[in-house]
Amino acid sequence: QVQLVESGGGLVQAGGSLRLSCTASGGTFSSITLGWFRQAPGKDREFVAGINLSGRSTYAVDSVKGRFTISRDNAKNTVYLQMNSLKPEDTAAYYCAAAKGGWDYFIPRDRSEYNVWGQGTQVTVSS
Repeated sequence: QVQLVESGGGLVQAGGSLRLSCTASGGTFSSITLGWFRQAPGKDREFVAGINLSGRSTYAVDSVKGRFTISRDNAKNTVYLQMNSLKPEDTAAYYCAAAKGGWDYFIPRDRSEYNVWGQGTQVTVSS
């Protein structure tokens, strides 16, 4: 089964940028649809962005659209989340996740469709 390890979180001022990375091992990375989720204190874990097998199709929720970009490098078994124009409300623990299946035409948004999770990386945006 694939295992995921995130990195790249940290403390940044509002308006700044961070790039999160998630590297996979132990599975066939290129056959898995991937997503990024986040969880703020006292809130449910929410879907942020997802990417299909080839990386040519992505989806991001409205609150981050135009600011966050998800991408993947199948040769490096890594998925990225580039976060620009960060806001204090983006403060959360960010998790990458592998979906239960691999699709080129479907990007699931419900956390129940993901069955492998990284340990999370904290992003804190100061005002």
